[in-house]
Amino acid sequence: MSEQDNNELVITRIFDAPRETVWKYWTDTDYFKKWWGPKDFTCPFSKMDFRTGGKYLHAMRSKEGQEFWSTGTFKEIVPMGKIVATDSFADKEGNVVPSTHYGMENFPLECEITVTFEDLGGKTGMTLRHAGIANIDASMRHEMEQGWNESLDKMKQEAEKEAQRPLGTDTHRMTEGEEARA
Repeated sequence: MSEQDNNELVITRIFDAPRETVWKYWTDTDYFKKWWGPKDFTCPFSKMDFRTGGKYLHAMRSKEGQEFWSTGTFKEIVPMGKIVATDSFADKEGNVVPSTHYGMENFPLECEITVTFEDLGGKTGMTLRHAGIANIDASMRHEMEQGWNESLDKMKQEAEKEAQRPLGTDTHRMTEGEEARA
């Protein structure tokens, strides 16, 4: 489900997975790589310094091999509740580049993404707000919404599959962060 105004794209989803699982898919690069990018895209690279003021750098790769890099800074983090970050196109070194670097017009150099998470008793309500897009034309806005929805479809599939796996079984691979907390 989504709604939009002139400057913001808003997408709301419900995941049949606990909030901790959905949070992990946004905050742990091993999980992030499983879903980042629209259908038929992969995420060959993801690096996050997940703290307020920390930076991230992600790449998504099309099936034709074209890579799209993005970078930003985490502005606000409320554990299990909210992530606010800037978002810009980048080169593979993390330098901000204009959207024309990827053949797109009228994107601002920097947008803001806010993701909120709500515990729904074993399920998770998630709302994504991609703000700062007032100058994007209707066609590009549609492509942006489609890309986010395809990415979130992948996340939903992975997170719900993860939520069904019992901890400690052969099918649940612990990440370094989980191992450190175990």
